[in-house]
Amino acid sequence: MAGLLASRRRKKRLKAEINVVPYIDVMLVLLIIFMVTAPLLNLGVDINLPQSDAKSITEKKDPIVVSVNADGAYFLAEKAGANDPVDAAALESRMRELVTANPEVAVYVAGDATANYQEVMNAMVLLQRAGVEKVGLMSQPTQGAASR
Repeated sequence: MAGLLASRRRKKRLKAEINVVPYIDVMLVLLIIFMVTAPLLNLGVDINLPQSDAKSITEKKDPIVVSVNADGAYFLAEKAGANDPVDAAALESRMRELVTANPEVAVYVAGDATANYQEVMNAMVLLQRAGVEKVGLMSQPTQGAASR
């Protein structure tokens, strides 16, 4: 009788293993689905950069503003209200002097909405060569932003 109880205990012993095969199958199916659908996602979006609902930045000192008009000409405003026309070489040398005097100076690029994007990028490259670490882009607030 004791031998019969011992054999029943051996037969009723449960396995303590987890069957992971179904989980692997589900994971592979999901991997295939994501691999097929990822290239189909549309990453390009038509945008209009010059308008935004961003809040105004308030600073203690007037920032330096480099403006690019529709023709691609550069203007430098070291003080509020003063827009001096400059060429690329003069812009780079003047910005190098200003950054040497104050490395933490705030610099913004104001590009005309109809300006060529390449001209705005060229202005940013000139600023980078002059040693400007951070450059901000200016935009015009939308009409509904003032009423919020």
